[in-house]
Amino acid sequence: MSDLRKIIIDDKEIEVDPAMTLIQACEEAGIEIPRFCYHERLSIAGNCRMCLVEVVGGPPKPAASCAMQVRDLRPGPEGAPPVVKTNSPMVKKAREGVMEFLLINHPLDCPICDQGGECDLQDQAMAYGVDFSRYREPKRAVDNLELGPLVGTAMTRCISCTRCVRFITEVAGMPELGQTGRGEDAEITSYLGNTLDSELQGNIIDLCPVGALTSKPYAFTARPWELTKTETIDVMDALGSNIRVDTKGREVMRILPRNHDGVNEEWLADRSRFVWDGLRRQRLDKPYIRENGKLRPAGWGEALAKAAEAMKGASKVAGLVGDLVPVEAAASLRQMVEGLGGAVECRVDGAALPAGNRSGYAGTASIEDIDDAQAIMLIGTNPRAEAPVLNARIRKAWSRGANVGVVGEAVDLTYDYAHIGNSPAVLTDLLGRDHSEVREKPSLIIVGQGALRREDGAAVLAAAQALAESTASGLLILHTAAGRVGAMDAGCVTEGGLSAALDGADVVYNLGADEIEIAEGAFVIYQGSHGDRGAHRADVILPGAAYTEEQGLFVNIEGRPQLALRAGFPPGDAKENWAILRALSAELGATQPWDSLADLRRALIEDVPHLAMIDRVPENEMQPLPQGTLGDAPFSPAVTDHFLVNPICRASALMAELSANAKARRDAPLAAE
Repeated sequence: MSDLRKIIIDDKEIEVDPAMTLIQACEEAGIEIPRFCYHERLSIAGNCRMCLVEVVGGPPKPAASCAMQVRDLRPGPEGAPPVVKTNSPMVKKAREGVMEFLLINHPLDCPICDQGGECDLQDQAMAYGVDFSRYREPKRAVDNLELGPLVGTAMTRCISCTRCVRFITEVAGMPELGQTGRGEDAEITSYLGNTLDSELQGNIIDLCPVGALTSKPYAFTARPWELTKTETIDVMDALGSNIRVDTKGREVMRILPRNHDGVNEEWLADRSRFVWDGLRRQRLDKPYIRENGKLRPAGWGEALAKAAEAMKGASKVAGLVGDLVPVEAAASLRQMVEGLGGAVECRVDGAALPAGNRSGYAGTASIEDIDDAQAIMLIGTNPRAEAPVLNARIRKAWSRGANVGVVGEAVDLTYDYAHIGNSPAVLTDLLGRDHSEVREKPSLIIVGQGALRREDGAAVLAAAQALAESTASGLLILHTAAGRVGAMDAGCVTEGGLSAALDGADVVYNLGADEIEIAEGAFVIYQGSHGDRGAHRADVILPGAAYTEEQGLFVNIEGRPQLALRAGFPPGDAKENWAILRALSAELGATQPWDSLADLRRALIEDVPHLAMIDRVPENEMQPLPQGTLGDAPFSPAVTDHFLVNPICRASALMAELSANAKARRDAPLAAE
């Protein structure tokens, strides 16, 4: 502890790391310092000057606390600890002056500004500003930018804090914004007037401390104080990002990230942030039965009786668990189908994930391990498309000096990497090398679904495990389905995979599996939230709840169980997924032994104890798989269209627009040299 340094802030003596900035030291002391440009996850700009403090014995003017370190402070007389004041007359006058300057050109848009009610400038003008203006000249006006369908702009409100520029350059790795001009002519602008292409651009809306950058889809629809806020979990990718769902009545109005240092920090992918319009469209709100080739609406009693009749008369029932299914519903389906002598399968994409071997489907590392890794190997994955927030974390490790290697398709990941090859044969070559140098530093191997969906997927996973052992690396399996790890934990697997589960089945119970084509002949019962592929193939449709409309456990890629809470209610006659399965089991004459979600969860945790470890990562021992024969076909991507990965995305008009824009950019003709 000897390397800590004593410092007195507002008559309070504390010991802090000398590398800390004064603004961080003040936070350690529990003193709030106003700021606009400073953000703990971005580089220091020091250009808003709102965080001024007085350093006693220092220069006769206030100092910017975000840009001065504790080690820069001179001790007082006779070696006394340095003294910093945050509420002296000098500081008060300085802050009032800074606020007056910031408001010189800021328009009085508060009544029509989307940021009203949650605006840093409003709050700090109230707390630290003055109640009059001495400015009589005309205010300057700035043209608005066209940044695309997600981010709305009102650039006259901009206070040039440059948070958006620093985020898009440093975290997203897409330097598409910058500042031009000086003084009154300074403007934040996009390069050559282009729209933003980043999959993380929505985060600049959260970062903007004023109303210069707002959410276009949410604009003018609600005020913050009208919204009911629910803290829950995102399911658009398997990262398990922590989110807040804001609802007005029964409608989801917006989705925002919550800070969780172990998972998504405080960022959120655009797919997760803006998908909420898909929760309103193409919803299944009543049961349907197919008669004479056409679906007709039915009551719950009739639909459940029809489904039960088909299942009772079947020679074999197969249960399929979809990508967005909470663990409780998956376990309930397994109990019902296996009770009828059937088979259940959650690996509907054919991924070679080993049943019962948690190190093979949830890995041995945590997402946080990426931060300290000095070497990262990506095998058969494009994290920028599959989990953009995870990709930003890998970029952060790269920016700190980590070496990144890629075995798979060469794509733009927003950071430099060594492209080792695009064939599994490369793994054999890597296994034959000396890794003593790598063993001495923290390293990580991330295997994607593109590597596991192949015929030699099991051999690729075994080779990746062997490589992790020989390099003393952690192993992460990057899933594309949020419900997959939880369903694997709940035992929703069949020896021989999907083909074995479906083989000879004359009734298929499809629980939200929309990424699969079911062959003609079988009687299909579809339970899900949206009228997507699964519903088109169904003979009976049972309308279920979406992820914002029921409580449920989801387990993310590192094996961390997290609790999703209900933010609203399902539309029409739709019911919670576990409740539909419980009602159907009663129709089958094999009533499930639980009457509430709590009872079901209790029974589930008795079978799988680690599901009780909410928000903790259970440690998995490496269980090596037997080595197999690697093929020579190149790896293909697991996600072909980042914006249309599941039924909720495909129902969203905004996601369709983003997908079309991305395709137009890819297909844009290049000028001849």
